[in-house]
Amino acid sequence: MKGNATIVLDIGKTNVKLALLDSEGGTLAEQRSPNAIVNDGLYPHHDTERIWGWMLDTMRAFAQLAHVTAIVPVTHGATAALVDDHGLVLPVLDYEFELPPEQEEAYGALRPAYSSSYSPLLPAGLNLGRQLAWQAQAFPEQFARAQNILMYPQYWAWRLSGVAASEVTSLGCHTDLWQPARQQYSSLVERMGWSGLFPAMQPAWAPLGALKPDLAELTGLPWDCQVICGIHDSNASLLRHLNGDGPRAVLSTGTWVIAAAIGMPLDGLREEADMLANSNALGEPVACMRFMGGREFGELAGAAPETCSVEDLQRLIDQGTLALPCFASAGGPFGGRAGEITGPAPQTAQERYALATLYCVLMSDYCLSALNAASGAIVVEGSYTGNPHFAPLLAALRPAQAVNCSDDASGTTCGAWMLANWVEKCQDARTDPGADPGAAAGLALNGWAAYRERWLAAL
Repeated sequence: MKGNATIVLDIGKTNVKLALLDSEGGTLAEQRSPNAIVNDGLYPHHDTERIWGWMLDTMRAFAQLAHVTAIVPVTHGATAALVDDHGLVLPVLDYEFELPPEQEEAYGALRPAYSSSYSPLLPAGLNLGRQLAWQAQAFPEQFARAQNILMYPQYWAWRLSGVAASEVTSLGCHTDLWQPARQQYSSLVERMGWSGLFPAMQPAWAPLGALKPDLAELTGLPWDCQVICGIHDSNASLLRHLNGDGPRAVLSTGTWVIAAAIGMPLDGLREEADMLANSNALGEPVACMRFMGGREFGELAGAAPETCSVEDLQRLIDQGTLALPCFASAGGPFGGRAGEITGPAPQTAQERYALATLYCVLMSDYCLSALNAASGAIVVEGSYTGNPHFAPLLAALRPAQAVNCSDDASGTTCGAWMLANWVEKCQDARTDPGADPGAAAGLALNGWAAYRERWLAAL
């Protein structure tokens, strides 16, 4: 007899993943596919139909392995879908698309003040409000047909269940659409006449309804399989850290590295440093800072990265090779500045990996310091948990704080599984796989602290 299981649909900016998790949160199966952008048509957009077809095929295979009781969508932020009863009225825009510069001034007059939205002005389409304002202006006929504006996780939940919903974590992710401290829509939504386009709010863990009957028949999944509302990916990583007393920080790592300072006030946030307040799954504001760490690591490490040794790290520190921000164009505290390497250039794939590691540790440390996250534990989630040197190097720079490296390389998957097994409130007891990661021992390389001071002085 098949055991009960949950399917997590995890759409990151780089890859799409489907994971099948058992009743204890263990992984039974996992499949990945590239998240390619379509560059023709009205504008660069996500290939939602390719994702849909791949997802249904993979779900059909998963249905043979377990009795699936729930599907949970988790996606990257800064993305929304405009739909009517028949589907998309416009393609789902890629947030890295450079919107027309002539729109920037007009949008600047529309967007709410940073003091109310805690949403910094970002390049390209990273402010979702700007995307929507441009689509409304550039494609008025299609926009007028829209019956709902759906955040990206809820778009997939809607396609699976037929039920439209809004949810706070994606709305509160540097969109200009939300006021995190007041937990309500911003002035932009009313000013643009969009209030009626956002469906009723639902908690991230709310079952929206059963999988559509035709999809159940197509995939072989149970007719009563529930579709969960879903969540923004970095907030999925935060879920298991919302309990506890005192301040603590989480580094959610992937294409973006997001430093979240749980329990810290918002009054220290600065727009010019790309600091922001996200909303967690309970609707509470969380002070955050981020940089495009996965993309930057890839730029520095190269197309065929090879894990470095401690000796490679020490050699770069000794010779004074520095990577100075930034190596991605999409936001971050040094957005708009061209990255450069000073000192002797790395000569091997291992040295390039070492330089990428040193850079991403220093950027993470910089973000944590800017957030005043100087006390309490730090938990590293996501792709950087696969780097054997990241957490030890960070621990050496922050000896007063325990740096815990999660044993789950995908905190988003674990958080999504938790939503499907939610018991009314985050404070309730529940199985939490990997919630007690061990603290990393500091990697005390010679001159590491002085290397950080030289890096900071060069910024």
